[in-house]
Amino acid sequence: MVLRTAALLIAFTALAPGQSTIDQQAQKPSEGGQNVKSGGVNTGGAHAAVLDAQHRPITAGGFVSSGPHVFDNVAEQAGLAKWRHQVGTPEKNFIIETLGSGVALLDYDNDGWLDIYLVNGSTYEAQAGKAPAPHAALFHNNHDGTFTDVTAKAGVQNDRWGIGAVAADYDNDGYPDLYVTNFGKNRLYHNNHNGTFTDVSEKAGVQLGNWSTGATWGDYDGDGKLDLFVPGYVHYDFEHPPEQGSNANVSYSFCQFRGMKTMCGPHGLKGEPDHLFHNNGDGTFTDVSVKAGVSDQKSPFYGLASLFVDVNNDGKVDLLVADDSTPNYLYLNKGDGTFEDASFASGYALNESGRETASMGIAAGDLTHNGRIDLYNTTFSDDYKPLYRNDGDGNFTDISYEMGIAEPTVPFLGWGDAFFDYDNDGWLDLLEVNGHVYPQVDQQQWGTSWHQRPLLFHSDAGKLKLVPAVEGSGLATLAASRGMAYGDLFNDGQIDAVINNMDGAPTLLRNVAKSGNHWIEMKLVGGPKSPRDAVGATVYLTANGVTQRADVISGGSFASSPDPRVHFGLGQGTAIGKVEIHWPSGLVETIAVPAIDKISAVTEGKGTLVKAAR
Repeated sequence: MVLRTAALLIAFTALAPGQSTIDQQAQKPSEGGQNVKSGGVNTGGAHAAVLDAQHRPITAGGFVSSGPHVFDNVAEQAGLAKWRHQVGTPEKNFIIETLGSGVALLDYDNDGWLDIYLVNGSTYEAQAGKAPAPHAALFHNNHDGTFTDVTAKAGVQNDRWGIGAVAADYDNDGYPDLYVTNFGKNRLYHNNHNGTFTDVSEKAGVQLGNWSTGATWGDYDGDGKLDLFVPGYVHYDFEHPPEQGSNANVSYSFCQFRGMKTMCGPHGLKGEPDHLFHNNGDGTFTDVSVKAGVSDQKSPFYGLASLFVDVNNDGKVDLLVADDSTPNYLYLNKGDGTFEDASFASGYALNESGRETASMGIAAGDLTHNGRIDLYNTTFSDDYKPLYRNDGDGNFTDISYEMGIAEPTVPFLGWGDAFFDYDNDGWLDLLEVNGHVYPQVDQQQWGTSWHQRPLLFHSDAGKLKLVPAVEGSGLATLAASRGMAYGDLFNDGQIDAVINNMDGAPTLLRNVAKSGNHWIEMKLVGGPKSPRDAVGATVYLTANGVTQRADVISGGSFASSPDPRVHFGLGQGTAIGKVEIHWPSGLVETIAVPAIDKISAVTEGKGTLVKAAR
């Protein structure tokens, strides 16, 4: 690997002026922060409380009366609010109750409109067979701003202790399938092309067991078939849950936060290994974790999110794993069916202080139009959220404090996150959703809260600035949020977001920004040597003097799966210079410029050949 450089390529601004006042400004923790083994999940040390003008925690306040109105929460109007997430008990005495669940966006019936799949948790009564299990929900898009619950008809209730969902066409039949991770056995729902699904996980060999989290699909070996990576979290004994003084002999230091008694873990608990499944092309998969070099079996970390994406621009998808309270993984694809563990050498394993973080979600995107994938990880409260600048050749530098965006995130406990261009100005913005894991924080004066609001950062030519939360807008919605998936749900060229909230109704953030800017969206269809849904493709669009990059991904955020279509904002410009697609097969081609302000389908091999790799 090439040594990381110290070059500074992008700049960001800090907290939006006038958003709030604070009693005491949060300060950057000392090098190394709190010893990770001195308290539960947090690795960042205690910070001073940040309060708004009404002395509310900034996580549940800091609202302004006027400003840019970007999102409305339309879950009720859309028909989503009748479904509710449910997990464990309100007290959250055990770690199994605290993760919550994800959301996947997929067009399951190929009608050209995104549908919504929301994963549900479970309860102790349901696990014991004494009460009905909470159902997951598949909502069909009615094309009129509303959605219909078709879960029972589709056969995707799950009825297990659900964590995440990730959609992709693993058998290249033209219809997206759905992999659902659980505590317990996972499910692989095969799309039957008639509005129904069949669970084929046992036959396929991807059921696993114990505790799986945020999976990702990607063709790591370039054979045109999507493979599956599944992170493991904690090896959990449901019959003997870990608690202070229990048979698990969990130390008190792993069962408290700032001296307050809380659920135990993940530190002090045994980790659950990660798994990479190779697609055999016949409906079955083979576990190649050890052979490929991506298994952490010897000393498993606590995996929460993962993503296949090409971070070093060599045409092969690499693998990112966000780990809770332990170092993150970055595996560089060697092109021979194996990966190089570049976690520490790349700079992605730790933050700028050399400290592991409680990483929850992964956002990936080219923030500065240099063709490189930058990364943003959500982390625990009392800790900033690292922004990793891609320095090239798979090397990253944490620049959050240096660029001024770290301090606003410190009080928040982040989960799902994503880069997307919400105002179609041609620059990627950043959305993060938040919610605590300890309900007890509401009884403390720490400047954080159980229910929290989302954070939205707007990019001004690569400089991120916090967008104030206007009262009554979607950004002022408070919830214990977990999974988040983004996409153009209303086919209007504006990116929306669906959030799965713990023990509550989901949030549907409909994009109502009035920018007047133009846009292009493309649904890519892979040829015979690529995955049919083109997962792993990279698109470069040149317009207005800059070149943007977008990748087709399946996974990332927290335990969620986004719109598979690529989206580009164009600003006020209408002249497109070039569109170049790097297909998973290795084919690189330019295509005729699609119509602006429309969604177009693009099939591999139908454009102008540039070169053929592989």
